Amino acid sequence: MSERGAALDDASDRKERRSRRKTSRLSQALRRVFVAAILLLALPYLILPIYALVNPPVSAVMVWKLFGGVPMTRSWVDLDQMSPHLVRAVLVSEDGRFCTHRGIDWVEVQKALDGDDGRLRGASTITMQTVKNLFLWSGRSWVRKALEAPLALYADLILSKRRIMEIYLNVVEWDSGVYGAEAAARHYFGSSAARLSRAQAARLAAILPAPIVRDAANPGRTTARIAGRIATRAAHSGAAADCVLN
Repeated sequence: MSERGAALDDASDRKERRSRRKTSRLSQALRRVFVAAILLLALPYLILPIYALVNPPVSAVMVWKLFGGVPMTRSWVDLDQMSPHLVRAVLVSEDGRFCTHRGIDWVEVQKALDGDDGRLRGASTITMQTVKNLFLWSGRSWVRKALEAPLALYADLILSKRRIMEIYLNVVEWDSGVYGAEAAARHYFGSSAARLSRAQAARLAAILPAPIVRDAANPGRTTARIAGRIATRAAHSGAAADCVLN
């Protein structure tokens, strides 16, 4: 073989080795990304059992808002330190079948799918909202719903209904950067969550679907009307909240 031919072969070999190294590095990078994604998806399933005994120090929604420059006001209180009026008002307003479903209310899901636009508006349970607040993000998204649904089923399996409600009432946002029933009670009424009246509890429940634009302290006509309906339903809820209050 001529010197020129040998040189060409060497150049070809070097090019092939470089190509293999690039392919190998790309493959390793993709594997790392895949493993990282799997670990990220698995993390909530590892953390949720801990939350059966340990109060969540922060939620994903809080972190998103903090990164957006929204300051956080929060004070955790146990469910025993919240007015039963608030528990009943939130339950009848947000998830009337909370005590009987297993994390997803399939009746409400079917109703939502039977609507004109086929969107899952109104089908979110307290359990689904809890895992969303803890681990996901706000806003309507089918991707989020796909992650939220199995998490809700898992949460209902390993956490008691009482614990789910306790976590929800402590992490849900009641005004911009105001999280939890205690902070909300003091923010709107200058009271503790334990001392909320039936009317105050109903107002807080009425603003939950849109806490940034509704005001529990000075409700507009629509919010006041909704709060009135919630107060009436809560007063006649009977055993609907037994899984939480008994």
